[in-house]
Amino acid sequence: MFYFMFLLLLLLLFVPHVLFSSTHVAVVSPQDPVLHIGSNLTATCTLNPDLGLHAGNFYWTLNGIRLSSATYSLVSSNILSVNLHHLNGSRQKSGDNLVCHGADGQVLGGSCLYVATPPEKPVNLTCWSRNTKDLTCKWSPGGPGETHIRTKYTLKYKLRWYGREKEGENYSTGKQRYSCYVPRNLALFTPYEIWVEASNQLGSAISDITTLDILDIVTTDPPADIQVSRVGDLEDQLTVRWTSPPELKDILFQAKYQIRYRLEDSTEWKLVDDVGNQTSCRLAGLHPGTVYFVQVRCNPVGIYGSRKAGIWSDWSHPTAASTPSSDRLLSSTCESKPSEQNSTLRRELKQFFGWVRKHAYGCSGMSIKLYDQWRVWLQKSHKTRNQVDSSR
Repeated sequence: MFYFMFLLLLLLLFVPHVLFSSTHVAVVSPQDPVLHIGSNLTATCTLNPDLGLHAGNFYWTLNGIRLSSATYSLVSSNILSVNLHHLNGSRQKSGDNLVCHGADGQVLGGSCLYVATPPEKPVNLTCWSRNTKDLTCKWSPGGPGETHIRTKYTLKYKLRWYGREKEGENYSTGKQRYSCYVPRNLALFTPYEIWVEASNQLGSAISDITTLDILDIVTTDPPADIQVSRVGDLEDQLTVRWTSPPELKDILFQAKYQIRYRLEDSTEWKLVDDVGNQTSCRLAGLHPGTVYFVQVRCNPVGIYGSRKAGIWSDWSHPTAASTPSSDRLLSSTCESKPSEQNSTLRRELKQFFGWVRKHAYGCSGMSIKLYDQWRVWLQKSHKTRNQVDSSR
């Protein structure tokens, strides 16, 4: 009993000195309040009475700006209050600094004001599974998001008809912070319900529930071993070959591919969308003697019999190749002086190249076949003319 009485005496003697330490000679209340935008607030600065100072000499600042004395009220000789009306949202997520100063500018005490709004429900929730082995979801904050105070986002999911609710654990930071990665195998033949909860000190909000089947949101790594090569001496064509993503080798599916290519000194890509599920393609209608950058991507269609297309993978790393130069091809002919017939032939060749560049692009088999046939005819024509010239 004596021991407890002794502790009580110590508290009565030392607590006032703890509240009014040498570094904080006054206490500002309320401490670190969380308020709605547009709220009013009355804060008080209570001075340690043992210091013998008068509160009438105090002044207030908010984020370093001195507040008008018209907003002050002298409650007593050691208590000064300030009235704040229609508060705006906090300028920083660490709070707005409301500070009580002595007459000489000394900081007597302070409080952080958190002025914000409750979170709005998250929107644009989208998810995908890489190779059916995991789940990644991203979303956008509703309204202005975390403009004033920090908001916590939690991804939740569960099997649609049974199973307990689970939470995502691995959240991204930085620019991609509104996303969550679930690194575990999921059920492939049962739909999931997925949603996001947003909460801060003023309230909470829940996104719309998204129902999805993992098999309908599968994506994969880009195709591998991209090879781009010339087609003999054909100066306007390149062949592209690649292999299917190895991660899906044991999964029943059909892949769909897209190719895009651009000139070396251009940022504009041209898309080839009719590749289908083949793993090679011939690009036609290209410029002679030109470097091209080529990329390929994959869409895993029909995973385990699903009727929906998957999600396009990222593009593969660019692979570069150049078409043969037309000057080199022309220098290899046996013609010394162009005759009128050769000039006509070159004119027809130029016209044909213009037609090919305009109409024969992508992986169109008809255009390539027609062009190859024309090249055979051209070579026979050259051979016939050379034999006639030699007989003379």
